[in-house]
Amino acid sequence: MGKDPGAGANALYSIILPTYNERDNLPLMIWLLDEHFKERHEVIVVDDNSPDKTYEVAADLAKMYGKDRVRLLKRAGKLGLGSAYMDGLKLCKGSFVFLMDADMSHHPRHMAEFIRTQAAGDLDVVTGTRYAQGGGIAGWDLRRVLTSRGANLLANLLLAPSVSDLTGSFRLYKRHVLEDLVLQVKGRAYVFQMEVIVRAEKAGYSIGEVPICFVDRLYGESKLGANEVISYAQGLWALFLDL
Repeated sequence: MGKDPGAGANALYSIILPTYNERDNLPLMIWLLDEHFKERHEVIVVDDNSPDKTYEVAADLAKMYGKDRVRLLKRAGKLGLGSAYMDGLKLCKGSFVFLMDADMSHHPRHMAEFIRTQAAGDLDVVTGTRYAQGGGIAGWDLRRVLTSRGANLLANLLLAPSVSDLTGSFRLYKRHVLEDLVLQVKGRAYVFQMEVIVRAEKAGYSIGEVPICFVDRLYGESKLGANEVISYAQGLWALFLDL
């Protein structure tokens, strides 16, 4: 889709971290980014009014690392993972945008490979995969593994995508590409990640994959419950009918 004008050694990378009750994980995540991700970057923390005062912790981190490095958005409540990414995108200044989890499931050590892969093919999207050779999952029980595998299998049967991990949430986008895609996306919850990559493929954007090791959260509990599973299934069916 053409060389991005912001590409190159001086590119700024925006990293969107949606949070809900991540006060224990967030400081470690910001520290890991500072230690392992040496490119110019800003972190956009989008907090959904966490009752554990994650936002207050994020505000302290902004003072510690600088408000140009850690920027904050506080929302009224849990409005959906997809909408958190959309709202965070409005604050991004970088030419490239990373979407990743704040619970340390996604280690910043993989980010250099995302950038190398993107630059090698001037790709529009690079997505992390747990299911290609070199990828994997650590710390999940059998139920979580089967749920994830089942979700991907069902999505593959209905949508026949080219990527191996539709439900992954560790990705790198050219910012203008993500801005275009969010205008097309209808899902606002967990189905967002699947829908945006499917619509990217349909729109003709170039997509690459990077194997990642997904590690279960260190602190807190997973946000994936029965309601999220039902929402995913409904969103998947709606996407299938819409394509």
